[in-house]
Amino acid sequence: MKRLYFSAILLCTASVLYSQEVLWQRDIKSSTQDFLSQVTTTIDGQYLISGSSIHPSTGSGSGNKLQASGSKQNNGYDLHLVKLNQQGEQTWEKYFSGNNHDFLSGTVATQDGGFLISATSYSSKSLDKKEDSKGSSDLWLVRINEFGDELWQKTIGTQADEEARSVIQTTDLGFFVAGNVQNSAKGYGSKDVLIVKLDKNGKELSQLILGGKGLDEVEKMIPTKDGGALLGVYSRSNVGGSKKTENFGEGDYWIIKLNKDGKVEWEKNFGGKGDDHLRTLALTSTGYLIGGESRSERSGNKTVGIEEGTDLWLISLDERGEEIRAEILQF
Repeated sequence: MKRLYFSAILLCTASVLYSQEVLWQRDIKSSTQDFLSQVTTTIDGQYLISGSSIHPSTGSGSGNKLQASGSKQNNGYDLHLVKLNQQGEQTWEKYFSGNNHDFLSGTVATQDGGFLISATSYSSKSLDKKEDSKGSSDLWLVRINEFGDELWQKTIGTQADEEARSVIQTTDLGFFVAGNVQNSAKGYGSKDVLIVKLDKNGKELSQLILGGKGLDEVEKMIPTKDGGALLGVYSRSNVGGSKKTENFGEGDYWIIKLNKDGKVEWEKNFGGKGDDHLRTLALTSTGYLIGGESRSERSGNKTVGIEEGTDLWLISLDERGEEIRAEILQF
């Protein structure tokens, strides 16, 4: 059988002039398909490797993996967590499983040294999953301590299809969870953005659905200095629903700032006449950096053109979402 690897070859590097020195590498092996979602650095400089894996059969030899609960495998994708120390040595490995496919999407290191895991779950109440499903797919949240032991879990969803995308911890030690919901009775278009605010114990404080009349997908969420969150959305919607900014082309960057209570503080739209797909966000000393892929010429509110095909479009924003500068990168 061809062996596939849980693709976490971590390269810790130190810059020496223009060269890089590899400090260590690690392959995390199995005999089944594994998908990496995130590498999270802990507060003490260790690493949590998180993704989704299919279990091999019990007693299958050196590739055998055990679930967090020690219960039977479900022959589907499960949440797979591996903790490494600063030297890249494995300290523990955990699985969280339902009776159907469950796909890990995001992980955040918590202030107490643990983690909150967000996933898209197709499982009902079974195995490690303690709450029943709400519909076809739901948001499944699992909070663990530094040793991988479960502290609490929560299933959030409706009869519509929900998918988890990102999770952050806020300054009040609570959490924002971001995902997408398709054809929701409370939504506005074919796909909308779902934002859930939780306290540190997993109690749900608020829910918010954002979207226009078309398709809107959240790609990234980061915490802001004031306890709120910044959302990066790939939008194919014009004004309508909750969306108050017009698209300039086929797809635009839609940036939404939430306050600490989960309410919209401001929103901005950036795009040209083609397709511009936001991928990432970052905090800067002056505000935010947003970036993605652009297929637009200079048009709309896009002030830089492209060479050919698809280029990387970066925009620097201040804390109110006003553009400071924009750049196109070609490779």
